[in-house]
Amino acid sequence: MTTGPNKFLDDFARLMTDMAGTAQGMRREVETAFQAQAEKFLQGMDLVKREEFDAVHDMAVKAREENEALKARLEEVEKKLSAKAG
Repeated sequence: MTTGPNKFLDDFARLMTDMAGTAQGMRREVETAFQAQAEKFLQGMDLVKREEFDAVHDMAVKAREENEALKARLEEVEKKLSAKAG
C-alpha cells in the first residue's frame, strides 16, 4: 500500500488522466451537437448546392448566347423583307 507523497501523486495523476478523458468526450459531444445544429440551420436557409448553381448558370449563359444569335438572324430577315418591300 502506497502512502505519503507518492500516493498523492498517483491519485493526482489518475485524476488528471480521468479529467482529460472526460474533456475529450465532452468536446466530441459538443462538436457533434454543433455540427447537427449547423446542418439544420443551413437546410432551413433553402440554399442551393454549388453544382446546381453552376449548372443553372451554364444554362443561362447558353440561353443568352442563343438569344443573341436569334436576334441577329431576325434582324437579317427583317432587313431582307424591308428591302423587298421598298
